[in-house]
Amino acid sequence: MFLVLFITVVCIFLFIRILILFQTPIQFFSTGQDKGFKFSEIILLWKLAKEAELEEPLSLYVSVPTLNMAISKIVMDAKANGSESLDSTQNFISKLYEYRTKIDLEHENKKGLESTKYLEKGQRLRIILKGKGVFASEILSVGYELIIRVPLQKNVKVIEGSDWVTHDVSVYLWRKGDAGYVFDTRVTNSGVFQGQSVIYLAHTNQLERAQKRKSVRAECQIYAQLYFLADEIPDYDAVEIEDGYKCLLEDISEDGAMIRIGGKGKQNIKIKLQFDIDERLIIMFGIVRAVEYNQELNQSRLHFECLHIEKEMKNKILEFIYRDLSEEKKDELTALAEVEQEGLESGDIKEGDAELPASAEPLNPEEILDEAADSEEPVDSSILFSEENVDEKAAEEMASLEIPFESRSLE
Repeated sequence: MFLVLFITVVCIFLFIRILILFQTPIQFFSTGQDKGFKFSEIILLWKLAKEAELEEPLSLYVSVPTLNMAISKIVMDAKANGSESLDSTQNFISKLYEYRTKIDLEHENKKGLESTKYLEKGQRLRIILKGKGVFASEILSVGYELIIRVPLQKNVKVIEGSDWVTHDVSVYLWRKGDAGYVFDTRVTNSGVFQGQSVIYLAHTNQLERAQKRKSVRAECQIYAQLYFLADEIPDYDAVEIEDGYKCLLEDISEDGAMIRIGGKGKQNIKIKLQFDIDERLIIMFGIVRAVEYNQELNQSRLHFECLHIEKEMKNKILEFIYRDLSEEKKDELTALAEVEQEGLESGDIKEGDAELPASAEPLNPEEILDEAADSEEPVDSSILFSEENVDEKAAEEMASLEIPFESRSLE
């Protein structure tokens, strides 16, 4: 009885060892059959993968550069051994080219990067490990999993590869010629690849575009003075001493604000904001990009984009915003900023001209007031707030109440 049990345990152990030993070949041959290759062709591809010392042979089925290498090697070998003109050789090469074209077109026809399987060797990455900050890394191989260098922080390995395993991470990257992306994944393993310490990341199809970095907005209740800009080139050094339109800033960032004001608003007009943060004067120049109007309250929310602000004033706004910002959000912004910098370095992003755009025409207040009086267009986008149109009572309430405005939706 004991002998039978012992033999059974040994057989199970050997079976498991065989499965582990042949796991990669089994996956390779299974994938090859799914892709339509003959058994003899799969054997040749497997030999190529081994000759090329590919850590992940499966990359032949998903990576265009790896497949290019395989095709080139087959053509060179066929020329060398005289089999180039054989029908079997030409058919196999044609099949490889067709397959290469297929995966290339599948990728190109999709809107951007749809899977991490299409990333390439050498791609720079920014990795966020929650609670530990932002790390830099690089893809060394793309196959069944992503193999990347053990991430560094300020060029120092602060976390060993084995300590990354089983952790969920967020990955940020700039794909040259395309855009920025972010995806979440898990570290599945660690080890050594081509003499370098690495970790393994699971593939995912859940990628999102990392839009050009958006500034963090902080909710606030800051009273401000709003002025229309009538000059083609504003005087950025001028400080207004006369009162403008009273308004309230409901949130603020380094490059914009949400403004609430009595009356009706109009988009695409140039304005100037003047207000204080911690007793420090702030002046922002920019344009109203969108308007939300609430007819019942006779109030508007103006989506304001700042196009000019002095550096010292900008830093004061950032100080105000970052005061209560979580470490997690700071890490996210750091990663996005570094990815955007790669886009700038590659030429995919052009440095913006931080002045007022030509598309926003200089404002002539008298013409606008006449237009507002006669206009019958929708109030949410074409009627400018004016002295005739401003809700004076609402403006007075803004200046006197500690909690201004009713908490009703502007929808």
